[in-house]
Amino acid sequence: MRLGSVTIVGAGLAGAQMAAALRSHGYTGHLTVLGAEGVPPYDRPPLSKELLSRTEPLWIADDLGVDLSVLADDVRLGEPATRLVAGRQDVVTHTASGTITSDAVVLACGAVPVLPPDWNAAAVLHTHQDAAALRAALRPGLRIVIVGAGWIGAEVAGVAAGAGADVTVVEAGGTPFERQLGGAVGARLAPWFEAAGVRLITGTPVEKVSGDGVATASGEFLPADLVLAAVGARPASAWLRGSLPLDPAGRLRVNRAGRFVGLPGPGDPAGRLHTDAMERVWAVGDIATREHPVFGTVPGGHWSAALHDPELTARAMLGVDDRPADSEEVRARLGLAPLPSTAPYVFSRQLGHDLALFGMPSPFEEVAFRGDPATAERWSAYYVEHSLERNPRVTGEGHHVARVRAVLLADSPREVGQIRKLMNRPEPLLVDLEKIVDPAVRLRDAVLTD
Repeated sequence: MRLGSVTIVGAGLAGAQMAAALRSHGYTGHLTVLGAEGVPPYDRPPLSKELLSRTEPLWIADDLGVDLSVLADDVRLGEPATRLVAGRQDVVTHTASGTITSDAVVLACGAVPVLPPDWNAAAVLHTHQDAAALRAALRPGLRIVIVGAGWIGAEVAGVAAGAGADVTVVEAGGTPFERQLGGAVGARLAPWFEAAGVRLITGTPVEKVSGDGVATASGEFLPADLVLAAVGARPASAWLRGSLPLDPAGRLRVNRAGRFVGLPGPGDPAGRLHTDAMERVWAVGDIATREHPVFGTVPGGHWSAALHDPELTARAMLGVDDRPADSEEVRARLGLAPLPSTAPYVFSRQLGHDLALFGMPSPFEEVAFRGDPATAERWSAYYVEHSLERNPRVTGEGHHVARVRAVLLADSPREVGQIRKLMNRPEPLLVDLEKIVDPAVRLRDAVLTD
């Protein structure tokens, strides 16, 4: 397909990286970028991690040298898309001011924070304006209740407590990070809250949020000068309903290369697109549930996806790689070299600690701890498939062989680069289960290479 024009919907990290990748691989056609916030692209992680130390957004142009004003022909930073019509000959993107017709569209529309009904009195932290408002409100003695003990909730709790605020975190799950990391790891993180001067309440859903506090399901009322809702985010894709088949979380299913694969649910009228129309729709970042050669189906929302996936998608759109959507097994049979792959990656600075997560943790995996979280200055958690039921192999020493699905590093900066390299390979990471849990054994001696 000849691409004379491309529209990128989204002017965040994923959209900026998409524009840069297209141009770096020789795309010379007309490029339009639509944004919703009215400002150039910036990186979101510092909004919570560096809430008080960074008072201006981390602009992508300064951080990565990616300047949309140079890369794109038409940049509309305050003109969000409102509707999409994908046809066999072109794609029409509607905005408040009119329509844009292009040969292909890349959906990089980011996410919006989840805010349950009747929680309008709660603040959220997603944009640089949200960060500025929260920064202005923080002061010694401020009573702040944070609903949700996940990444954002824990990061803000640590910053706020360090600024002298009176901080309470309320979590519906049995442990902090239960949804993101599982209960076994979440329980090891719970003491961090108390050590940082934060009151943590778990296993307690919130029933009502008001301007003066939070009412919990247990009947307790938590008075607050400020309530922050940190209960997750979902793709900013509501405008696509009826045009493309989104899953219940608002995501779009794409293949390994980032092209829409058209999987409607029963009775969904949005999925009845001709193959020619489907080939014109691509997605990266939060909205894209993407196939990964090692981890299978990976939902959007990982910072690493916005940073790295546009490269593969741009190459696929421009025909740089042969059969970019095929599995590595198929590619190997055809004599094609493996394509670069990047494991999902999340990093966090919270409550006086640093966390780095690679891969896809799941409650169905066992957790093998390398180092004791209760006593060690640094430790890690390996999420492994059950070695006997799913992987019956043993080493020459009679040790169990385990396939690693995810690795969480706690205060272990020296291992980040090594784990990143191991997890970014196009094949699963296998370890000697007995050796990986022994901190006295070098990491490279616990990794199996065949």
